[in-house]
Amino acid sequence: MQVSVLRIGHRIFRDQRITTHCALASRAFGADEIIIVGDKDEKLKKNVEKISSEWGGNFKISFSATWKDIIKKFLAEGCKTVHLTMYGRPVQDVEKEIRKENKILLIAGGEKVPAEVYQMADYNVSVTTQPHSEVSSIAVFLDRVFGGEELNKEFKNARRKIIPSAKGKRFA
Repeated sequence: MQVSVLRIGHRIFRDQRITTHCALASRAFGADEIIIVGDKDEKLKKNVEKISSEWGGNFKISFSATWKDIIKKFLAEGCKTVHLTMYGRPVQDVEKEIRKENKILLIAGGEKVPAEVYQMADYNVSVTTQPHSEVSSIAVFLDRVFGGEELNKEFKNARRKIIPSAKGKRFA
């Protein structure tokens, strides 16, 4: 399954760390790209690209002026859209259905998400019905949809790789 993540509402002065973590969790848990709507943040882009360059893989990061155009584009391509919200259907109730899709756009809001996003989404999905971060929602959702297989993913062209160890830090 191909997964693109749409992060709505990035503000440089407030969201730099959380959006960086959304990108890193998306990459580590199997997404192919993140598209960020909000302030264009070259420092964020360079940081994520540096991680991808050192740790491998083909993860992409880009910026867009509007979320609506991105959602419409993906829907026109036959992609299913999944909006992460604590008000949606529980992930455990829809994960099998979503696993059948070839391509999804995973939508994670930062600020108040416009009501239209809820209407445009094919799935409004909750990862618990309690307040928590977009980072945890992305990670848990991707883990559920990929069935844990993303944890064994090999990142091609990695210049750095961790060798699992019970104690200490080991790199290859």
